Amino acid sequence: MAKFKSGFVTIIGRTNVGKSTLMNSLEKEKVAITTNKCQTTRTAIKAIINRENSQIIFIDTPGIHKPKTKLGDTMLETVWLTVPNSDAILFIIDATTTKIGTGDRIILEKIKELKRKTILVINKIDLIEKEKLFKIIEMYKNEYDFEAIIPVSSIENENTEAILEEIEKILPEGPAYYDVDEYTDQTSKQIVEETIREKALKLLDEEVPHGIYVETQKMKLRKTAKNDNIYDVEATIYTIRESHKGIIIGKNGSMLKKIGMYARQDLEEILGTKVNLKIWVKVKKDWQDNASIVSKFKLK
Repeated sequence: MAKFKSGFVTIIGRTNVGKSTLMNSLEKEKVAITTNKCQTTRTAIKAIINRENSQIIFIDTPGIHKPKTKLGDTMLETVWLTVPNSDAILFIIDATTTKIGTGDRIILEKIKELKRKTILVINKIDLIEKEKLFKIIEMYKNEYDFEAIIPVSSIENENTEAILEEIEKILPEGPAYYDVDEYTDQTSKQIVEETIREKALKLLDEEVPHGIYVETQKMKLRKTAKNDNIYDVEATIYTIRESHKGIIIGKNGSMLKKIGMYARQDLEEILGTKVNLKIWVKVKKDWQDNASIVSKFKLK
């Protein structure tokens, strides 16, 4: 009988290489929000995958970037605090890149320094020709002795099962850290906040989303007159500028209604019950450099 294995695997990579999409694909549940905008992930998010002979805890981390605020500093700090404490690393790169850029080079040097067991995942192979893929594999083979190099398309779920199989080979023997019915360490309030932020990121202009964060003020389960369950949820979107507030609300509240509608639909699916969602928008200037606010995004 095979011995049970368990461990923590940090997912690391530049911004927008598809880390969160890959984690959701591996989990087969929506754990992390995904958008085509940089710096979507702001803190470490765990996804727990239970297999017959193993429990794999993935940690999705913010993308490697050059920080310009205290929030950016905190996001990078989260990455570098998570990596040394992992049993293994999933290093995600974008198949459409032609060379090892600055961000990927920084990650490679850190991996070499820590000497952690690392699997290289080449994502977005659906966007390139096979000849280019072979060149990328050769380029990275010469950089580090990876446990495995796995080409995947997380958006199309192509070859993602191979990642789990390779990770299971290198994890240490150990007990399950979480119950079998758990799939993330996020609280319900965190899920609400991230879901609202995801819809705002997808619907708003490029410059606005980076200046927002969401706080849940109320989340209460009650019975309706028909004895059905419903969550009453109240949340606030904070933005850094008055002009951005107007964009988020939209003409006659149209944009805020759209954000709320899409967020409510997702939350009802995630929470498995009806949701009565109310969202406000407020201005909080320079919150990205406010130590007390930024501390909420620190690694717990």
